[in-house]
Amino acid sequence: MSAKTTTSEYLLLFRGTSWHKDHAPKEIENDLARFTAWFERLKNEGKFKSGHPLAHDGKIVAGSNAVTDGPFAESKEAIAGFFIIRADSLEQALEVAKGCPALEYGQTVEVRPIVSDDKIRESLELLRSNILTGNLWV
Repeated sequence: MSAKTTTSEYLLLFRGTSWHKDHAPKEIENDLARFTAWFERLKNEGKFKSGHPLAHDGKIVAGSNAVTDGPFAESKEAIAGFFIIRADSLEQALEVAKGCPALEYGQTVEVRPIVSDDKIRESLELLRSNILTGNLWV
């Protein structure tokens, strides 16, 4: 008898918005076609739930509601976009991320589990407990 796996959701956060800087137009077209094929495969396999590219401009709100310009698109850490995928484990989500064609051109993909609705209260209680005991990075 095999153990039942539970499919969870994971955020793929794509960082790096200037991957195409040194590419000729035809190269960019080919690169985008590879990314689109990867996306379509994830969609057809039922792994893709949602996602979007992000605009290059925006604002940052900090403490005391201070608003500043940013994020800056030329930064290696600038967020280019995101996917929400379905996977049976973090390891499986990492394998999906490793298939991203943009990794070859300097983009990075951060993979984070999404806390499910039924676990939000538990997650907040753990955070509260960690703050009160000084274990902030647990």
